[in-house]
Amino acid sequence: MEEHEALAHRFEANRAHLRAVAYRMLGSMSEADDAVQEAWLRLNRSGDAGVENLNSWLTTVVARVCLDMLRSRKSRREEPLGAHLMDPIANPEHEALLADSVGLALLVVLETLAPAERLAFVLHDMFAMPFDEIAPIVQRSAAAARQLASRARRRVQGATAAGETDLTGRREIVDAFLAASRSGDFDALIALLDPGVVLRADPAAVRMGPAAEVQGAAEVAATFSGRARTAQLALVNGAAGAVWAPGGRPRVVFVFTIDGGKIVQIEMLADPARLGELDLSILEG
Repeated sequence: MEEHEALAHRFEANRAHLRAVAYRMLGSMSEADDAVQEAWLRLNRSGDAGVENLNSWLTTVVARVCLDMLRSRKSRREEPLGAHLMDPIANPEHEALLADSVGLALLVVLETLAPAERLAFVLHDMFAMPFDEIAPIVQRSAAAARQLASRARRRVQGATAAGETDLTGRREIVDAFLAASRSGDFDALIALLDPGVVLRADPAAVRMGPAAEVQGAAEVAATFSGRARTAQLALVNGAAGAVWAPGGRPRVVFVFTIDGGKIVQIEMLADPARLGELDLSILEG
C-alpha cells in the first residue's frame, strides 16, 4: 500500500507537466486529461522498476497516447477545424494553461499539422525534448524527426506573422470605434458595425444601465455614441478589446468579435469574478 501511494505521489508531481504536453498536442482539455489518465493506468500496471527518469518515461507515454489520438482523429475526419477548442473567456482553467506559451491562434495552426509533425514540434520546440528521444515515438530517425519539427516550425512562424497583422487590423478597428464613440460620430460608428451586430451585457453590467441585449447597427451605435469617454484600448485574452478602469481597477471590459472588417458582436463584462479571470493589458491608443 505504501509503495502504491509513493508511486501515486510521484505521478502527481508530474501531472501538471504531462497535462501541458497533452493539451498542446491535442488542443482539448478533456482529451488531455484522458491521455494523462491513460499514462497513470500504464504506470500503475507496470510500476516504476527500472525507470531511471520517470518524467521522461511518462512524457513519452503521454506523447504516444496523444499521437494515437491525433491519428484516430485524422482518420475519422468528423470534426470541423477547431471544433473542440474551448472558449478562451468562458473557461479560466483553459486560459491559465494558455497564458505562458500557447494561445488559441497557435492551437488552430497546430490543428493543420500532420500528427507526427505536431508531436515533433511540440516536444522539441515547447518542451526541449531531444530529437533522439522523439525519434522512436514517431518511428523515424532523429534526422527525420528534426525535419518534421522544421516543417511544422515554418508553418507556425508563417501563421504567427499573419496573426500579428490580423491583430493590428482588429486593434485599429476597436481604436476607431472608441474614438467615434467619444466624439459622438454616429456615422463613423455605423460604418464600423455589421448591420446585424449584437451588444450583450452581463447582469453586473446591466445594473450599470445598459440593456441586456441590443441588436442592429443603428441601435448599438446609439448606445455608444457620445459615451465610452474613459474607456481604453486593451488586449483581452490576447485579442483587441477595451476596458473602463477608473483608478487603474477594471470595472467594465468590452470584448469585440470582428469579422470581415466589421464589428459583429460586443460583450460588456462587469462581473468582478469574471473580470478576474481575464488576461488584461491596457494599450496606448
